[in-house]
Amino acid sequence: MRKLVLKMSMSLDGFVCGPDGEAGWMLRSRGEDSAAWLVENLQQAGVHVVGSRTYHAMARHWPTSPEPVAAPMNDIPKVVFTRQKPAEADLSSYAESWSSARFAHGDLADEIQRLKEQPGKDIFAHGGAGFARSLVRLGLVDEYRLVVHPVAIGAGQALFGDLPKPVNLDLVSTTVFKAGTMAQVYRPVAG
Repeated sequence: MRKLVLKMSMSLDGFVCGPDGEAGWMLRSRGEDSAAWLVENLQQAGVHVVGSRTYHAMARHWPTSPEPVAAPMNDIPKVVFTRQKPAEADLSSYAESWSSARFAHGDLADEIQRLKEQPGKDIFAHGGAGFARSLVRLGLVDEYRLVVHPVAIGAGQALFGDLPKPVNLDLVSTTVFKAGTMAQVYRPVAG
């Protein structure tokens, strides 16, 4: 069975975005070494899962991006979790790999379980904040790949803000990048 990997960037004080979704602070500490780490990680994905707002933002950005991350972001199939199905016209302006995304409207836990049972490489979740918090709250995440940026933003949306109970995690690895960001990989402790 494949696993669900949640990759999120977060501030040093634990926020994945500002109170109104601001994320520009992440751009200040990007570098070639962290981009290479991300590309290597994305190549392990068999499918990207995202919330609908993140999907639309990514579908506008990645097809024309010159960044090294663009190729795996564009090439890997997508599943978009949304309560509403977009009109075909809404998707016609997106590149083919984005306009051919599958839209999932059912129960989040059931849909993720079906994806986990399919053969192939791992499932990579990218957010946004609300979608990621739902995955965490429901205990669906098998591995966290958290990129911590050396900035405190003071307020925002916390990844672990909706937990019904504490989640114990094992640190699997830590990678420190030249710009001061740090990738930390965690797995939930069973039991």
